[in-house]
Amino acid sequence: MPRSANAQPKRPSGTKKRIYQRAGNEPAFDLKSELYRIAGVDLTDVPGLSTLTAHTIIMEIGPDVSRFRNASAFGSWLGLCPEKKVSGGKVLHSQTRHVKNRAAIALRLGAQCLYHANNHLGEFYRKAKWRLGAPAAVTATAHKLARIVYHLLSTKQPYTEEVFQRADIASRTRAENRLRQQAAALGFYLAPATGTTL
Repeated sequence: MPRSANAQPKRPSGTKKRIYQRAGNEPAFDLKSELYRIAGVDLTDVPGLSTLTAHTIIMEIGPDVSRFRNASAFGSWLGLCPEKKVSGGKVLHSQTRHVKNRAAIALRLGAQCLYHANNHLGEFYRKAKWRLGAPAAVTATAHKLARIVYHLLSTKQPYTEEVFQRADIASRTRAENRLRQQAAALGFYLAPATGTTL
């Protein structure tokens, strides 16, 4: 049968591999499908973003992010971008603005949930925590989540880990090229390990 003009878009199956069980504070109706109808994309596919987190974000900012110039402007509005204090061309210190925004709080809570996650965002959070400490790691990961949310809402494209996998490969390639250049400058040749030990 042809689909009627008033038919609602059907939410595609998610990319998260998990057994979903409704939390006690979630509404009894299908909130995920309703959020997909409003936003045009499933934010709960993003690791760390639960149905209630996605609901908070959509209720705070709406499905249209065109009023923000780019993802950086969106992160700054949320208070998740570090602002640098500069004097005489020298950066004195850098810290995020104190912004009371429920969407930012929801993203921070989502970032905290990624500590044990076996994916790119979980690895990002753990590395940031090791380098910067837990509070700064939460902010940095929340900022990354905000950029992902902006991309999904602005392009209406579904979330996929393949983007991060390609970025990781490109990052490793750049690091390898830098090492080869440094070795060549010192008169050495960099070769891959053969698996043998000295």
